[in-house]
Amino acid sequence: MGNHFEITVVCESQTAADYFTSLAIAEIKRIETLLSTFKTNSQTNQINANAGIVPVKVDKEVYRLIERSVRISGMTQGAFDISYGSLDKSFWNFDTTMKSLPSPDKAKKSVKLINYKNVLLDPLNQTIFLTQKGMRIGFGGIGKGYAAECAKNLLRANGVNAGVINASGDLCTWGYQPTGKPWNIGIINPALPSTVFSCIDLHDMAIATSGNYEKYVVIDGKKYSHTIDPRTGFPVHGICSVSIISPNAELCDALATPVMVMGVKQGLHLINQINQVAAVVIDDHNRLFTSNNIKIKELCLQE
Repeated sequence: MGNHFEITVVCESQTAADYFTSLAIAEIKRIETLLSTFKTNSQTNQINANAGIVPVKVDKEVYRLIERSVRISGMTQGAFDISYGSLDKSFWNFDTTMKSLPSPDKAKKSVKLINYKNVLLDPLNQTIFLTQKGMRIGFGGIGKGYAAECAKNLLRANGVNAGVINASGDLCTWGYQPTGKPWNIGIINPALPSTVFSCIDLHDMAIATSGNYEKYVVIDGKKYSHTIDPRTGFPVHGICSVSIISPNAELCDALATPVMVMGVKQGLHLINQINQVAAVVIDDHNRLFTSNNIKIKELCLQE
């Protein structure tokens, strides 16, 4: 899925651990086959290839994931948008060749096909139709959280009572460590990415973090992160890091990026309206903000 997965299971033997780990890996690969835009035969690519032409019938699992994605797109007013796949990445490549910014007009044109309202769902026939030619959906903002959640559920169904699925920083936990304690998860300090600034104990909960410290460019002394606002075509600014905590890894994954896009005030306002969801936000000035339902101790948040 273009991401690194780390699987931890609590078992009575190495043999059992190896077996259950292989089950989780197979489940993640199954999800990748359904959702990846890098596999020509995936259902995602079938939907994209038929944009503006005909609806595409998909598996119930894929249909429901797209349905939830469209719902989150609406809830975030397009800050999360499943149809982001049509974004022209030719001038937002975030590598050493990128020396200047595109014009606002060019950036705006690059997102003209991004509109979740043009993703039509037919529950009776279980089809997905992208109304405009050139539209593309993608699961980059929700897919790894969904895969982690699926792997966790499969392991639990097979009798694994505790573990962690880490999908490139999107983690879901269940049960307890062998010591009987909850899983202790660190939150990275975006100013010093090799360190954590605080830790949180999780039990049957998930956490996902989006940040500007992993992939970015610096142009004329200003940092531009790889997170693009699908409404403007320009990188987001104002926030360095967002961590979302909830019982579901898919939901955490889907909400982390739009909070970055929406900004501190609007993003936390959204989170404060959702039951059993919390957020930890660090802005560009290294200030710490949290949603109303979480108290976190700042350990070493400094430049």
